[in-house]
Amino acid sequence: MHALQKAHIHTVLQVAQQHILNEAALQHDDLIRQSWLRCVQDHKLDPTRMQEAVILPHERYREHRDQMEGLMHIARHGLENLYKQVSGLGYAVLLTDDKGVTVDFIGDLQCDASLRKTGLYLGAVWSEQFAGTNGVGTCLSTGESLTVHQADHFDAMHIPLTCTAAPIYGATGKIKAVLDLSALHSPEEKQSQHFALQLVRMYTHQIENAYFLSEFRNDWILRLASGPHFLEVDPEYLLALNERGKVIGHNRRAQELFQSPGRPVLLGQKVDSLLQLSLNELGNFTGKSQFESQSVTVMDTHQVLSLRVSAPVHGKANAVPDKNLSKTSQPPLPLAALSGGDTELDRQIQHAARLADSPVSLLLYGETGSGKEFFAKAIHQSSARRNGPFIAVNCAAIPEGLIESELFGYAPGSFTGALGKGKRGLIQQADLGTLFLDEIGDMPRSLQVRLLRVFSEQEVLPVGATQPVKVSVRLISASHRDLMAMVRSGEFREVLFYRLAGARLSLPPLRQRQDLGWVIEQLLGLYALRLEGQATPRLAAATKVLLLKHDWPGNLRELRNVIEYASSVARDTQLQPEDLPSYLLGDALAQTVVAHLPVATVETPAGTDERAVLLAALRQRAWNISLTATDMGMSRMTLYRQMKRLSIVNPKKADLS
Repeated sequence: MHALQKAHIHTVLQVAQQHILNEAALQHDDLIRQSWLRCVQDHKLDPTRMQEAVILPHERYREHRDQMEGLMHIARHGLENLYKQVSGLGYAVLLTDDKGVTVDFIGDLQCDASLRKTGLYLGAVWSEQFAGTNGVGTCLSTGESLTVHQADHFDAMHIPLTCTAAPIYGATGKIKAVLDLSALHSPEEKQSQHFALQLVRMYTHQIENAYFLSEFRNDWILRLASGPHFLEVDPEYLLALNERGKVIGHNRRAQELFQSPGRPVLLGQKVDSLLQLSLNELGNFTGKSQFESQSVTVMDTHQVLSLRVSAPVHGKANAVPDKNLSKTSQPPLPLAALSGGDTELDRQIQHAARLADSPVSLLLYGETGSGKEFFAKAIHQSSARRNGPFIAVNCAAIPEGLIESELFGYAPGSFTGALGKGKRGLIQQADLGTLFLDEIGDMPRSLQVRLLRVFSEQEVLPVGATQPVKVSVRLISASHRDLMAMVRSGEFREVLFYRLAGARLSLPPLRQRQDLGWVIEQLLGLYALRLEGQATPRLAAATKVLLLKHDWPGNLRELRNVIEYASSVARDTQLQPEDLPSYLLGDALAQTVVAHLPVATVETPAGTDERAVLLAALRQRAWNISLTATDMGMSRMTLYRQMKRLSIVNPKKADLS
């Protein structure tokens, strides 16, 4: 350990222990000292222990990257332009998600090894929780643009670095990403990074606006600025409105302009409460050039701003478009992409499209693995809440003892083992977005009453808390069980059922879908996207015939597993029948034998009810629980619970009793 690192550790310890500060500690501003305290008190980091950067394995990095794909596509142009401004000065440009994971990066290839070792690389985790005080992590914690320069860093391993970061806010006022400009070496004075800070702020504003304009191109967009000349290319303030004139999105500067103690939340506000402008006047501000822009007055401050209005891409300039879909209209793209022409699924998609922006709670029915979560996410992406969070909760996967604290969160010190600062529950995390409760039939009856309050009062009471917290959540729930039958048997509360089932949609099982061939090709294409530089797998004709004949008791999950298995064991890019799992070939051989028997000897198959499907899957795998669970896309514990519920006994276990 170098003397410089020892001195730095001593300074951090002095701040953490809140002793009289020495001269070295006083050189750091209060923002840095507060971050050091968080690192020690909240994150339990040890300043004496130096750690190299945490870099995620490739698969986990890809998960973070995939979730940021839409923003990354737009932000990339900004990253490239920013890097051109500092090219040759030793800087690297990083884009991270809201967890501090680096999802995009531009740097000098000659310094590649050094950058990776230091963590200025793809997949590196820069949250304060893992890396201590640093540009990205402290930016995420404070929500402010800043420079963390050399000895400002918490970990002595990072003190050679200078990191300048700014948050990229989404349209709901929450941080979506962080843009960071870092260098391995720099002048000693922190003031040397002032220009870097201005550059990062400028490009984050441009990225925010470009992403906003792309996200809301099918809605009314208000561009506002102090003057008309840059209104089209670089507006200061952006608002997106729905057909009722309510705010459904805004950029960060608009939030700062319009937010007030009496108006803490901008989303949902009517435009005429913010500006001296009525909904009917919007069309008068469209189609203007920069020399024809008109002015509007801010209601609270009476500030006069230049205004330009963009009508929805598919709407009319002089009238607010009616978003109520007719029976024959084209559904939004996220929903339309779920079907390749299946009549029943198309009917459900049309219903979902008409309900996407309604306050009605939705209940999705469908067999395990039939795509209920995909369907719920598509509804969310087709709604006005699409820029808010989508939080999926599998009620069957959370241990019963933890469901309450996971859903509702808890106050500090509310029970043994609780985090000192408490925890926000999944319902709170879904605020301004969609909460998807999968397998709602498996929720303990004791918690069903508490759930009622959330959706009737739109508030949640964390465990151990005395004051409820207001939330705005769109609820979509799902089950493969008949909840009405559970109500009749007393397993599910009737009042909760009717609260959840404002509208009911049923997804067809894979074996009944008319577009099965299209589904197979789509999943094969999705698998191909995960391959890096490899040729896309193709199906031999005989292989596709076998896949089309199979009953798919595990539905989409089983099909995905089969495609991944076959692609992994195949000798070349064309998937042959022998590349399929053996149980599929066994079915094919049995069907071949039956096809050659006299017609009179062929028995009618048993009904395809839930118990029969599960029994068939278990018998195909000779009662191997692990393999059956994998085929059906569920955990072993979920499979055991279903066997118990359906009174299915493993004959191997029965023989031993």
